[in-house]
Amino acid sequence: MNSDVTIEISNLSKRFRLYHEKYTSFRERFVHAGKIPYEEFWALKDIDIQVKTGETLGLLGRNGSGKTTLLKCMASILLPTTGEIAIRGKVAALLELGAGFQPELSGRDNIFLNGSLLGLSRKEIVKRFDEIVAFSELEQFIDNQVKYYSSGMYMRLGFAVAVHVEPELLLIDEVLAVGDESFQLKCLSKIEQFQKEGRTIVFVTHAPDLAKKICNRAVILEHGTVAIDDDISQATKVFRKDILHTKEADED
Repeated sequence: MNSDVTIEISNLSKRFRLYHEKYTSFRERFVHAGKIPYEEFWALKDIDIQVKTGETLGLLGRNGSGKTTLLKCMASILLPTTGEIAIRGKVAALLELGAGFQPELSGRDNIFLNGSLLGLSRKEIVKRFDEIVAFSELEQFIDNQVKYYSSGMYMRLGFAVAVHVEPELLLIDEVLAVGDESFQLKCLSKIEQFQKEGRTIVFVTHAPDLAKKICNRAVILEHGTVAIDDDISQATKVFRKDILHTKEADED
């Protein structure tokens, strides 16, 4: 792996088993010898991507294209069925809302929990705690259980923790679409700061305008394969054309 590369993905594929029936009774399990029929579904097929250090890569695609699955492989939440993925440096991932949060714990406790999972010592978390809370703008709710948080509050807390662990690689999955506009702008400003500092970012979205605003390159996934890997202007142009073509076909 070259020193100027943060992510190197080689021939990566991910298979899931889709079960269409469930045998719940003892008799059913006995008759079918404990075997439940399933269908194989390949969410990702033969993915080859390199992300250079300091690059901001957009992962685009329609729902079901494999974007989130690929991001979860990068975050080591999912293991690939075949192929390899190599990552250099500390990783912070902001995936679906509430991922990694314990609903019965307070926002305060979840900061310490998530910080430790991302590799910070308790001393380091204490040092950054006030900055995390201030960034999230959740001071008056920080001792409430997070199960009472709105989706916007989840996003605020998750983003605040992720960016304050000072990762070399930041993985973001569409969560910027949640919350009020002023906080979204605050998040985008933090992303710009990361870019100036030379950190690597992978940003999953289905919004080409947002991708064009913050990314310099994009990979478009279709049915689990790489359809386009190009500079952001060309990739978003192709993606918009594909969306428009699909919309027109649906209307016919």
